[in-house]
Amino acid sequence: MKSAIVQAKESLCKHFGSLAAKPANIAPSLQARPVDPDFAIHHVSNPYRPPMNLLKALATVSSLTLLSRILGFVRDFVIARAFGAGLATDAFVVAFRLPNLLRRLFAEGAFSQAFVPILAEYKNKRGETDTHQLVNRVATLLFVILFGVTLLGVLGAPVLIHVSAPGFSNDPDKFALTVELTRICFPYILCMSLVALSAGVLNTWSRFAVPAFTPVLLNLSFIGMALFAAPWFEQPIMVLGWAALIGGLLQLAIQLPALARIGLLPRWDWAPADAGVRRILKLMAPAVLGVSISQVSLLINTVFASFLVTGSVSWLYYADRLMEFPSGLLGAALGTILLPSLAKLHAGDRHEEFSALLDWGMRLTLMLTMPAALAFAILAVPLLSTLFQHGAFTAHDVLQTKSALIAYSVGLTGIIMVKILAPGFYARQDIRTPVKIGLITLALTQALNLVFIFGLQLDHAGLALSIGVAACFNASLLLIGLLRRGAYVPQRGWLRFGMRLAAALCVLAVVLWLGMGSEASWLQADKFERLWRLAAIVAGGGAAYFASLWVVGVRLADFRRKGAL
Repeated sequence: MKSAIVQAKESLCKHFGSLAAKPANIAPSLQARPVDPDFAIHHVSNPYRPPMNLLKALATVSSLTLLSRILGFVRDFVIARAFGAGLATDAFVVAFRLPNLLRRLFAEGAFSQAFVPILAEYKNKRGETDTHQLVNRVATLLFVILFGVTLLGVLGAPVLIHVSAPGFSNDPDKFALTVELTRICFPYILCMSLVALSAGVLNTWSRFAVPAFTPVLLNLSFIGMALFAAPWFEQPIMVLGWAALIGGLLQLAIQLPALARIGLLPRWDWAPADAGVRRILKLMAPAVLGVSISQVSLLINTVFASFLVTGSVSWLYYADRLMEFPSGLLGAALGTILLPSLAKLHAGDRHEEFSALLDWGMRLTLMLTMPAALAFAILAVPLLSTLFQHGAFTAHDVLQTKSALIAYSVGLTGIIMVKILAPGFYARQDIRTPVKIGLITLALTQALNLVFIFGLQLDHAGLALSIGVAACFNASLLLIGLLRRGAYVPQRGWLRFGMRLAAALCVLAVVLWLGMGSEASWLQADKFERLWRLAAIVAGGGAAYFASLWVVGVRLADFRRKGAL
């Protein structure tokens, strides 16, 4: 009897697996309307547990990222209002910059790129015991290394400040304050490294909400401490150092129960020679280099900007702040949910689904980022005047920032597409290729800087344009690499999709252009008039764009996609 049951179960699994593997749509009797075959997204599902809806996961991560970005603006406003721009604020900015830079280099991007693909492989092929053992050993080694780095940072804070801010040495009070703040802030890197590990595990198990929410806690810590705790300190600026540390601890604390719920709360297991641990460390080396490239590029661009007219750095900064919204809401969010699913598909040798998932990500990216780029280019003055034209930020600053925002918008799709295509390499445990392409892109960016600034006299807008053009070049090389490796094979219907998208973008452009009116009217209007006008134009443009997509046959339901288990 038992043998018959087992055979029946295997037969059913095989039957359902073969049906799911076929590129067939849902039965017409179960459909509310016919599904366009050019846009139908197919998947292999687990017959016993429904897989995660990636579109829903994207909406969750994006909404939480939006909340974090909004609170980030509130945090900056509160800090600026409470502490202004002076000696104390400069000290905190330098003190927090060091651990924050280490977090970006080691804890988040580089670690996740190396850790998640190996973890997904263990989850798919090694079983629960080996997977938990890998998490234990990686967590233990990460804690020991980062504890040592933190200890060195605390003890060597004076040396670090001498190197990173040598000008502070001329002011003993400023130097001493910066050293003290650095010692308080530095343990933040230990907390955030463990947060990155926890997020990698949770994302691999498709638990995206908690990792996406954790940055909110850091912003809330800064806001709360600056508003309510500053009066209790002899030097009020010290509250920001403690806010950074408390924020890091809160982010770690909220992830521990989530790890416990899936049975992967790390335990001490010292085994640095473990094969899986060594593979992760080997992948991290080029990953750190890759993450460093963007930081080096920003540093070099700042050097270029310092030779331009006063205000150039600020104009680029404010334009970049606007660009971070779609980049974070879509690019970072999509990259976060794609990497674990791609890694699982690669580990399971499900190559057709791997390719289909990349195709889904690229179509969704184009459908959502191209209207954002178009809106930035057309509505630059309305956006900038509404958000920033207050107090010392004049109409002249709006017009100067406008040119940088338009230049950035040229490369917005490329910037976000890189975040979609690069995980296609990371999931295959190939980090070297994106790093090589990143180095080529860095060289191109600086060459374009010379051409745009000194040749074409585009000034600060040239710096923004070089980043955008180079990002498109970067995305193109990544796409070519995936095509050559056979990792990505385009699904049918791209030509029709492109024509439909172009038609909807034309409608959007007309609506935005007619609704905007003259730029002068925005520069002269009061803040309330700007706000309601901008809200009306954005709402009208969004409605016109998605209505146009619906008319030409594109439905959001066509992009529903189930993630890999």
